[in-house]
Amino acid sequence: MRVSLRHVTRGTDQHITIPNATRTLTMNATRTYRGLALGTIAALTLAACGSSDDEGSGSGESSAASGDTVTITDNDGEKEVSVPPQSVVATDNRTFETLDSWDVELSAAAVSLMPDTISYTEDQDIVDLGLHTEPDLEAVVAAEPDLIINGQRYADYASDFEELVPDATLVNLDPREGEPFDEELKRQTSALGTIFEKESEADDLNSALDESIQRVEDAYDDEQTVMAVIVSGGEIGYVVPSTGRTMGPLFDIFGFTPALEVEGSDDHQGDDISVEAIADSEPDIMLVMDRDAAVGPEEGQEYQPAAEVIEESEALQDVPAVQDDKVIYMPDDTYTNESIQTYTEYFNSIADELEQS
Repeated sequence: MRVSLRHVTRGTDQHITIPNATRTLTMNATRTYRGLALGTIAALTLAACGSSDDEGSGSGESSAASGDTVTITDNDGEKEVSVPPQSVVATDNRTFETLDSWDVELSAAAVSLMPDTISYTEDQDIVDLGLHTEPDLEAVVAAEPDLIINGQRYADYASDFEELVPDATLVNLDPREGEPFDEELKRQTSALGTIFEKESEADDLNSALDESIQRVEDAYDDEQTVMAVIVSGGEIGYVVPSTGRTMGPLFDIFGFTPALEVEGSDDHQGDDISVEAIADSEPDIMLVMDRDAAVGPEEGQEYQPAAEVIEESEALQDVPAVQDDKVIYMPDDTYTNESIQTYTEYFNSIADELEQS
């Protein structure tokens, strides 16, 4: 599946136990006493059985009606979520791979935003809410969700969902601004693990992220300068350390030394930068996201792989990162799959390269 997301207009791109009444009757009891005793026991037994059936039926109906719930804390506060949720809608790109790996069934989702590496794209039973630029929000009503995992590009549609399906619990676990990005990824994963009773699996994902971070920290020398860029439409965009799209937070996580520090934005294509400016900054390491690898080129353009754009640029031939093979590319589907698994995979790729130095 290949879709175009160039014009991002919205979003940012959680027994009844019956006591066993034992009666001991002595062998020398009279026949009358024995009969009365046995009759009493039988009556008690029948009453107990009747009580058990009645209470069991009542308890079952109550459980089915109310259901079990868990309390999680999302970006808006505490939320009560039914466990397990019966109808799930997902719109947050960061969650797709995690939900997919846990075999969570979706009733509706932003399928058009998913990379074809996610198996949901092959499930014809999932109602597709479409791209965030022109979503079919009303389609969510037919799914009758009790849980909506909202966020990222769909974040601004929260009030629409609340109006359309007021009985659904809306959960937003987007990484919060100003909080450590890696901890936010783990917070999201842990909350999803609680909701879908996958706590152990969530712990494994979080541990894998921590291990990949430790590998990079152990291998990185802070004398090495780093630049992050996004390649889109054959053009190179600069990613601002800390706040830039996708790779900006890596400078904080690992304490990377920026090769260049200029003002910029969190634009999905990065900020304008000349190849001469990159060359002059002489980065030892370049981190690269190939946007078009995930969504395809703009209409009328031909796809140019990021590796081709960077490594065949005449102006960049003398850049240390290019000369030393330290241009490290994010997974091809990153732009539409910024999951905890994606970052773990990429961090391990960075560690692999640094460990060879």
